[in-house]
Amino acid sequence: MNELHQKLIAAARRTAPDDRVPYAFEKRIMARIIFSDHADTLGMWSHALWRAAVSCVAIMALSGVWTFWSAQQQAQPDFEQEFDSAVLVSASPDVVW
Repeated sequence: MNELHQKLIAAARRTAPDDRVPYAFEKRIMARIIFSDHADTLGMWSHALWRAAVSCVAIMALSGVWTFWSAQQQAQPDFEQEFDSAVLVSASPDVVW
């Protein structure tokens, strides 16, 4: 491991610095990372929760449309007529139990 490290350091010293990279560029970047503001965790949470709320509303709307559409497709028996016929059948004296 130490031998590999020495070879890498020697190869780096033989290579001339590139003029495209400004002097102490890495130090400025590291200083900016260290002293930068921390991530806004409350903002990230609120953004995620709003996205979840939007998807929940979309799912609710789709399920409501589906329920309404499926209720229209099925022929629902009239409860009032079925109740009347059930009461009248049970009150009829001709029916033998």
